[in-house]
Amino acid sequence: MAKILITGGAGFIGSNFIQYFQKQHPGYTLVNLDSLTYAGNLNNLKDVDSKNYVFEKGDICDAKLVKEIFNDHKINGVIHLAAESHVDNSILGPAEFIRTNITGTFTLLDSARNFWMDAPFKVKEAYKNARFLHVSTDEVYGTLGEEGLFKETTPYAPNSPYSASKASSDLIVRSYFHTYGMNVVTTNCSNNYGPKQHSEKLIPVIIKKALSGQNIPIYGDGKNIRDWLYVKDHCKGIDLAFHNGMSGETYNIGGRNERTNIEIANIICKILDKSKPREDKKSYTEQITYVSDRPGHDRRYAIDATKIENELAWKADETFETGILKTVNWYLDNL
Repeated sequence: MAKILITGGAGFIGSNFIQYFQKQHPGYTLVNLDSLTYAGNLNNLKDVDSKNYVFEKGDICDAKLVKEIFNDHKINGVIHLAAESHVDNSILGPAEFIRTNITGTFTLLDSARNFWMDAPFKVKEAYKNARFLHVSTDEVYGTLGEEGLFKETTPYAPNSPYSASKASSDLIVRSYFHTYGMNVVTTNCSNNYGPKQHSEKLIPVIIKKALSGQNIPIYGDGKNIRDWLYVKDHCKGIDLAFHNGMSGETYNIGGRNERTNIEIANIICKILDKSKPREDKKSYTEQITYVSDRPGHDRRYAIDATKIENELAWKADETFETGILKTVNWYLDNL
């Protein structure tokens, strides 16, 4: 039976992934390691099937704890989602991003290497199929002009402490494949959205500010572009890469849904105008307010997902129009 360590499983993507993964692979045992920072919430896991599921509270930088988890649970797979991920926070306090995203990833990798392998390129027989999947971001590639897409071969050019810390972790994962022959796969995804996302992120901010009657803050001119990926489509991509991806390879997962930030705000406001009209009958769009831009704000991200589409038969089930409607409705039901 596969025994998979999932890091950061109480967070937004992690909790959605555990629910998805359980349904796809009910025979697996899942061990969720999460330190329950402000971004982790056990309530996100209230619908998880407790059969073959274990929660371990702890820090991925705690080498002693991580080693104990590998030994106690005989872990033969890792899906590493835990990360500090909010760009604004990385600008204000980069140290925690360096610690969690770089040191934490190294701690997990080295624990897996020591548990699964006898020496470089010599895997223990019992762990010959063990795999480490590292979940990363498109922000490692920097920023795009008006045209072009991020490919797996795009040179890294991170522009924030967050993206620099993720780029560093990606390269450490790569080094363990080339130096030790460790079975690793990396995925780089575009901006996720969907149920359970933390309130600091753009889409939840827009929804909550709108409903509370506050100004909806949009950085700069609002024309920064992101490629939006519904979280369950991302979960499907992680699952495919973990099971069917080629060792040592990187797979970009993107929704092919480019939107400017101001477009996102207008779309959400129009949904809310129909679903939960303001008492004064005015549009929520009147609450949109432009604020000073974020330092070093990347202008455009967009992913070319051709590789994972062609090699692993992945495709997004949701368009932005269907996904954002599901997302807004979830927040209306759960706020």
